[in-house]
Amino acid sequence: MAHTDHSEQTLRTARRRLRREVPSTVGLLADERDFTAMRRYRTFTFDDHAAYLRQIDGLLKTLASQGVHTTVALFDPEEYAEYCAESGLDPDTADSRGRFTARIPGSGAAIAYTGQPIDSLVPQLISGAIRRATWEYATTLLADLGECADCGQDIGRAAFDRASHLLLRLLEGAGSGTHHLVCSVPAVDEQLLAVLRTDCPDSPDSSSDTNPDGSPDNSPDGPGGAPSRLDSSQATEFVTVLAVGIALESAGGVVLRTTRADDPDRLHGWRLQRGSLVPLTAGEVFSAYCTDADTGEPVSPESGVEYRAGFDLGPDDTGTHH
Repeated sequence: MAHTDHSEQTLRTARRRLRREVPSTVGLLADERDFTAMRRYRTFTFDDHAAYLRQIDGLLKTLASQGVHTTVALFDPEEYAEYCAESGLDPDTADSRGRFTARIPGSGAAIAYTGQPIDSLVPQLISGAIRRATWEYATTLLADLGECADCGQDIGRAAFDRASHLLLRLLEGAGSGTHHLVCSVPAVDEQLLAVLRTDCPDSPDSSSDTNPDGSPDNSPDGPGGAPSRLDSSQATEFVTVLAVGIALESAGGVVLRTTRADDPDRLHGWRLQRGSLVPLTAGEVFSAYCTDADTGEPVSPESGVEYRAGFDLGPDDTGTHH
């Protein structure tokens, strides 16, 4: 009997260890509208969205306490209904919901659960879904542009290469610090917006991000060669949106905010003009930040902030024409 008990305990321990090796995906209905849409299914037994979110929060904490790596995915009722119709599944079953949830991380908005409270998890998921939709729309726009009738160059690819070059120049010119870049471009059906946050540490042998003449230090990867820490997905989204503005030669622009310890924040700006980023003057940057976008009325400038002209990004040496 003692040997049997020991064997059962060993098996239970092995299963718990194995459970930690198997990732889990939790589908989340982020807003009231999506939650209401799922209530039409008899087997979806939740009737209050706030209570549902509390249950999800508790489930995530339990999985984390068991050492399970969990991904939280945005559950879209419309996509779920389409999936069930295409797969011949009954949508009114927990099994079908589980099958759909398991495939979301490969094609939809999903983030890793690291203990964040549900109140911050939901906005993160929604933000991720918006970013993904923006990137997919911008990518489609670039792909549909085709080739240049004069030179045969792929217009979208050339614009992407040019945008990548400009991002590199922006980060090199910004120097050390924490950088927050926003690119805004009007497209055919909507306003495209991309945000990029990155850190460029101080070089061990350089305490300044400017040259002796006061111009930005444009050495590769930041002052003294210190590497920038970039989120690759954010960088791709930023470059793709900027590439749309370049390819379409549309209006739009880029703003850059740099934060460094013990220094005022620095704000720079550029406008898109004929597929290039043209520096704004310090006055134009101030006006852009200190004017209410909806009313046109002036607003008070931020304290501890310097409004600076955009710096020169140099010539186009990518070899592209678009």
